[in-house]
Formats: sequence, C-alpha cells, structure tokens
Amino acid sequence: MSVKIAVVNSSSFGKVFPEHMDRLRALGQVDRFDVPKDMGGKELAGKLMGYSCIIASVTALYNREFFAHKDETLIITRHGIGYNNIDVPAATEKGCFITKVEALVEREAVAENAIALLMAAIRQVVPASLKAREGKWAERAKFMGIEIKDKTAAVVGFGNIGSRVGEILKNGFNANLIAYDPYLTPEEIRARGAEPATLDEVLEKADIISFNAFVDDKSYHLIKDAEFAKMKKGVFIVNTARGELIDQDSLMRALDAGIVAGIGMDVVEGEPIDENHPLLKYGNVVITPHTSAYTYECLYGMGEKVVGDVEKVLRGENPDTVINRELLK
Repeated sequence: MSVKIAVVNSSSFGKVFPEHMDRLRALGQVDRFDVPKDMGGKELAGKLMGYSCIIASVTALYNREFFAHKDETLIITRHGIGYNNIDVPAATEKGCFITKVEALVEREAVAENAIALLMAAIRQVVPASLKAREGKWAERAKFMGIEIKDKTAAVVGFGNIGSRVGEILKNGFNANLIAYDPYLTPEEIRARGAEPATLDEVLEKADIISFNAFVDDKSYHLIKDAEFAKMKKGVFIVNTARGELIDQDSLMRALDAGIVAGIGMDVVEGEPIDENHPLLKYGNVVITPHTSAYTYECLYGMGEKVVGDVEKVLRGENPDTVINRELLK
C-alpha cells in the first residue's frame, strides 16, 4: 500500500520550493490539510487517519487524545523549531518520532526580522510611510525616534536566536547589552557577549527589550502588569518568539500609560488574528503575520530538513533533530 503523507496547516511548505513536494510525491500520496488551529484529539486523528507521516505547523493540536485515536504514525516533523502543540510523551508511547528544524536554520532570518521590527517601531516607519503616501510630507516632525547607540538593550532568552539579536544590537548599533536566561549560567551569557541580568534588572534598566524565549509553564505570561510597572517609561519592545510570553491586556494598559513607546510583534497570542484585533488600533504597534522565518534561505533549509526526515524514516533510518530521543534506533 502506498505511503500517505499529510502537510497540515502550512502556508509555505512546498510553495516557494515545489521541489520539496516533488520529493515527497516520489515517496507516496501527499495531501494538504487546512484545519482549525484548535482542532485536535479524535477529530484531528480522524482527518489524518491513514497518513503515517505528517509535516506539521505551529497549529492543530497533536495531543494525547489525538494519539489515542490515531493509527500508526511514523513521524510528525515540525516545519519550524517550536513544538508546543505536540504531546511528546504521548507520541513516544505510540512510537512516533517528533522532529523539528535545527535552530541554526532559522537563526539569521528570525534575528534579522527582530531588528527590522524593532527599527520599524523605534523610527515609526509604517505611519511615516503612510503620511508620505497621503501627500502629507510636512507632518514629518511627528515621527521622532531614538538612537540605539549607548542605550541599554536587553534580550530575554539568550539562546540560538536571542544571542544573534544581541550580537547585532551590540556590534551593529553599539548598544550596552544585557541578557536574562534562566537556563544559562552567567559565564555562558558572558561568553555570548552580554552581561547577565535578572528579569527584574532587565525590566528596570532596559531601554529596549527583545523577547526570544520559548513558552512553557514558567514563561507563559512572563510579562504582566507587575512587570510592566517596573519598566522604564518609553521602553521599546520586540517579540519574535511567542505571543504568549506577554499578557495582551497588560500590554495594552502599558501602551495606554505610555510605559511602552512602541512594540514590534511577529507573534500574537491566539494567532492568527483578524483585522478587528484590539492591538491593531495602536499606531505604535507593528504586527507582522509570523513571517520571521520567511526568507528564501530559511524556507529552503526548513523544507530540506522535513523532507529529509520523512525520507529517512521511510528507509528505516533515524531522522535528524529528534525530540523524543528514546526512540532512536
């Protein structure tokens, strides 16, 4: 019987680089699925019954109920680096490999977009551009920004991507760089070019904060009213990690109070959002639709990785960057 491969909720896989779909079709039947972002469990299992290989996006919930009702699944390979939407222990019990893209594949693309969003917020690029389009050149004095040089820039989550954001801020803009990461020692943080800081020190000292942490039980809504209250008035923020790091209602209160002078966001809690989302009413909020990884170089590397994983599994080999390593042969 032919192998069946499902591509679920991916807006980019195989579209920019169709050769990746061609390689999958050489292995068996390939079908795309677009399902509600919160679909999971028995309903999702029913949709994907018979598909032994799944290329997964950040949405659809591959939870314990999903694995309880799903037939044999050899691999779920994430077209990205986060896998919060997959119950890894449940997958392991069913003998299903969970893999992700190596962090280095996304490093440059995401870090560069963090800087692009930060600069857009700091220099009010979007509203200034709109005024030019409207023929209101004379209103240019409204669009004042700050210079990053000699400001204190902080990175929350100083891993693969966060450390690259820090490098650009420090070496490219001559910012004073501090970093908070509870999973790194002070020595490791210094070796990556920043001065270690506690979260409170970041909040109290930083003129600019970049969020590059993952979300778990400890970091969910890491920033709420109490944390915003400790920030410098007029702080600029960029978030290219996960929207759930920052409590949305608290963020809007901080924007209203002038604590946050501007924020660039490639991620929003509960995304995707529509045109009625309350954050879109703020002129000092720049939101992009989770496009940090959307460079040709990054998408090609991501596609190569997930296709290679499927090919290896179907040959009876171990795939790469396996999360549940206890399944390795």
